[in-house]
Amino acid sequence: MKRQDILNVAVIAHVDAGKSTLVDALLSQSGVFRANEAVVEQVMDSNDLERERGITIYSKNCAIEHDGIKINIVDTPGHADFSSEVERIIRTVDTAILLVDSSEGPMPQTRFVLQKALERGLRPILFINKIDKKDQRAEEVVDMTFDLFVELGATDEQLDFPIVYGIAKEGVAVADLEDEKKNLDPLFETLTESFETYPNLDDEPLQMQVSSLDYDNFLGRLGIGRITKGVIKKGQYLSLAKRDGSIKKGKISKLLVNEGLKRVEKDVAHAGDIVILAGFADVSIGETFGFETVEPLPMIEIEEPTLSMNFYVNDSPFVGQSGKFLTTRHIRERLFKELEVNVGLRVEELDSTDGYKVSGRGELHLSVLLENMRREGYELGVSKPEVLMHQTENGLEEPYENVIIDVPDEYCGAVISAMNTRKGTMENMFAENGYTRLEFSIPTRGLLGYRSQFINETRGEGTMVQSFRGYFPHAGEVPKRQNGVLIAQERTSTMAYALFNLSERATMFVDPAVDVYEGMIVGMNSRRDDMIVNPGKNKKLTNVRASGSDDAIKLRKPRVFTLEEALEFIEADELVEVTPAVIRLRKRILNAHDRHRYNKANK
Repeated sequence: MKRQDILNVAVIAHVDAGKSTLVDALLSQSGVFRANEAVVEQVMDSNDLERERGITIYSKNCAIEHDGIKINIVDTPGHADFSSEVERIIRTVDTAILLVDSSEGPMPQTRFVLQKALERGLRPILFINKIDKKDQRAEEVVDMTFDLFVELGATDEQLDFPIVYGIAKEGVAVADLEDEKKNLDPLFETLTESFETYPNLDDEPLQMQVSSLDYDNFLGRLGIGRITKGVIKKGQYLSLAKRDGSIKKGKISKLLVNEGLKRVEKDVAHAGDIVILAGFADVSIGETFGFETVEPLPMIEIEEPTLSMNFYVNDSPFVGQSGKFLTTRHIRERLFKELEVNVGLRVEELDSTDGYKVSGRGELHLSVLLENMRREGYELGVSKPEVLMHQTENGLEEPYENVIIDVPDEYCGAVISAMNTRKGTMENMFAENGYTRLEFSIPTRGLLGYRSQFINETRGEGTMVQSFRGYFPHAGEVPKRQNGVLIAQERTSTMAYALFNLSERATMFVDPAVDVYEGMIVGMNSRRDDMIVNPGKNKKLTNVRASGSDDAIKLRKPRVFTLEEALEFIEADELVEVTPAVIRLRKRILNAHDRHRYNKANK
């Protein structure tokens, strides 16, 4: 089978810079879709959660053809919690398209992905996106990106990066801002002219490193990676250099490559191509395939988790009302299935038999797993997220984040005050066009529970983005939630009369006619103390009627939590009850007397 010229390209950027939209346009203009085919937007974001949230969570490959060259395109996540995906993908590509917003400029995650690309020796193409914005400042953004390249230690060759301007949504690119905007040909030309295709190393001994994993119900675990050199054939017996130094031999049961959006079975794959292999049940990230003798590539380090939560069996009185997977065995099977592909995750058994400690890269990383589980029919109770500390020679260290906040000038003081209280250190600040940009270094603990407060303080007009910075000395005590909660005293159905009276001194979390149980959290107190209440109390009926006293009760809308907001809100003695139908907040110990005795004993 004749070898085709191959070029592997990663699309890297900050969240919401337009990566998936650009990939849509590249696919569309390369003739992947039929003329009569219905095409959804962000076609690479195939997961339901990705579509709903408008973010890329899982790295995915596709392939297009242009002027006889096969271009493998890898769409990478832009959120800091999925940075491990980006690091591994960078190893499989020849170049990267770095997307930067024409008005925002380089953002925190841009810095991270660019640093990884430069460390691997890649020479990225800079694509300035959204040049149709009213506040675009494309030329200034190019200078800012150049400064970032210099700051990250780019070589002279890397500093001489090609620049393309465009509007990914409209599928247009230009080499100069004054050029006519037609299609993406200028981007294709820059790719094929500025970068050489992968060299023909078919005659060399086989070497292929696994950079990501997938799972198929019929084929089992799949290893995905680029063939560094040599040729792979279906049915071939290969050797796999394992992480522990051992060599395992096995047979390839399926050999797949990307064509368009589909995975196509092939008999032969050549050097440079990204392939998917089935047949090795315990293949893992960083392991290297060879033929008879294996020349292992440097092992890919899998990042340590920074945050953990406890997943418990749901023991609330309403257990089983909407879910079908309720037991420890069900939760265990699902978590270990997730470990097949989610290498950034760690699962440990708790001392008690009713749960597991699950560690990941951040709140979003873990909440995506929880959201997928509840949609699949699982019920469980989840504890407050806790950061994972490191004990080193210098003492106790904890994870820190880089945070960039853009807020209207009038809310600037409130944000700075809140970040200082949470042990944040301001590193930069500048104002422009009525908005102030603030840059902080802050312990990860300090950000837990802050996002909802931030939205309230900035009236929803502020934006906050964060990326992992590293481990630094422990910052000391961080303030906890300032307000207590309202706790239902018994199993009942809520009444509008009771909720109306309670809402005078609290923010309610439930509507009227909702079933609640003892120990369930139904609202947030305006004071620091927890308060046990009866939300099912109704008005005493008499045969006396008075003008004005029987008017219809008007209730404010209750506060409804998303899964992330619920996890941020709870304290150490509380749980989030996650079910397919509803998310509830509750005390860990439901009975008030038991709770009091426990608190007294543990003071």
